[in-house]
Amino acid sequence: MLKKEQLIDSKRIFEGKVISLKVDTVLLQNGSKATRELVEHPGGVGIVAVTPEGKVCMVRQYRRPFDEITFEIPAGKLNWGEDHYECAVRELKEETGYSAESFKYLGEFYCTPGFCNEKMHIYLATGLMSGDARPDEDEFLELELHGIADLTDMILDGRIKDAKTVIGILAAKLILDAD
Repeated sequence: MLKKEQLIDSKRIFEGKVISLKVDTVLLQNGSKATRELVEHPGGVGIVAVTPEGKVCMVRQYRRPFDEITFEIPAGKLNWGEDHYECAVRELKEETGYSAESFKYLGEFYCTPGFCNEKMHIYLATGLMSGDARPDEDEFLELELHGIADLTDMILDGRIKDAKTVIGILAAKLILDAD
């Protein structure tokens, strides 16, 4: 029977604005010791925001780890201990200017469970009302509106690569198609 690893020792080696890094020593179920390098992250939210006309809010944003401009659903990082619903409401307004009458929780997923504890929460936002976007001072975004069928095609042909966007769009499509 599979068993959890037992923590023997843990050392924090870096604490930053977005992530912390630690190295754990664990006891395996076969009695051996192993080292685990872990990235700690407060998690985040992604929002599939659908306008009354049936268009999905998407943002283009430069992402340094890949040195490219990505195409994503609006999203943001949770503050440590923050409620993910409150974060979704805030991030939708900041990145798009829209507020929503309704937020439906679509679920959560682990981004990279092999070495990071980041958990993403996905929402479907409807009943949108426009307003002014207020991105963070170091955040530069371009808002675009697209049909969900076009976004699905972009996922299938590899133009959309971001995991939260793929998961969010496909989950929202299933729900919207069922309505």
